[in-house]
Amino acid sequence: MKQPQRPRLPRRALDGVLLLDKGLGLSSNDALVRAKRLFLAQKAGHTGTLDPLASGLLPLCFGEATKFSQDLLEADKTYEATMRLGIRTSTGDAEGEVLQTSPVEVGIAEIDAALARFRGRISQVPPMHSALKRDGKPLYEYARAGQVVERAAREVTIHALELLGATLPDVTFRVTCSKGTYVRTLAEDIGAALGCGAHLVALRRTGVGTLTLDHAVTLEALESMEAGARDACLRPVDALLTTFPVVRLDAEAAKRFLHGQRLRLADLTPIVVERSVDGSDRADTRVRVYRDEDGVLLGVARAADGVLAPERLVVTAPKPA
Repeated sequence: MKQPQRPRLPRRALDGVLLLDKGLGLSSNDALVRAKRLFLAQKAGHTGTLDPLASGLLPLCFGEATKFSQDLLEADKTYEATMRLGIRTSTGDAEGEVLQTSPVEVGIAEIDAALARFRGRISQVPPMHSALKRDGKPLYEYARAGQVVERAAREVTIHALELLGATLPDVTFRVTCSKGTYVRTLAEDIGAALGCGAHLVALRRTGVGTLTLDHAVTLEALESMEAGARDACLRPVDALLTTFPVVRLDAEAAKRFLHGQRLRLADLTPIVVERSVDGSDRADTRVRVYRDEDGVLLGVARAADGVLAPERLVVTAPKPA
């Protein structure tokens, strides 16, 4: 006898940001699907993939927050990683076949000196086992077919690279880097600089822009919560925008802003500009815009040449009574 189907629960128009601590072995998309189902959210997206072999911070956006996810795609990332010296693999990580083994005859001083060579602007050749596309096909598909294609080196920035510990042949480090940086390629290049080769054995993302793991939650924890406690884990939409200076508008200017009108800064009375968390308050910059009377986020704009030009609006911003 055919079992009756359970009725589908209605999806919710939910706005906010979830700081997810993704577990190992789970793709970013699978994590997103599970979280979206738990929250019964109508619309959700992530802010850039985190490899299944990596754990850690994966910010997920719901509703209006998806409009600002691109800003986190561009943000710097921080990782804690462990590489194993003396072994090169076909993928640069523990899943690949061993290509070469070498004796490890280095100490902490040599490792510190090697790390110093990779701080600042460096060039990286993207790995074959990556999602970068060539002629419309991801590189990893060529790699699985045993093909190697030419890849141009790309410049990335290593803002910080710190040795956390070493129990040779394993070395643990923390790196803060620009978007597009491959940490397993970094580990391989450090191993090459040391003359013994290396591959990545563990990777955990601890920061995306100004967001950290401090308030992150796992899927397992979310699944064990009641709906109200789960909703309380969501951060407001502007959690993605803390590096932007703040502009606050009076009611009339806010109404015009929400209609997409460009506003002359000189005409705004009052206008309040506050510094961002990094201290910037440049005249030509992207800003987050709030209605002054109730603190509601209206959207993101660019303040340049004496004009406040709307870029992305929060359409769910409630109108004042």
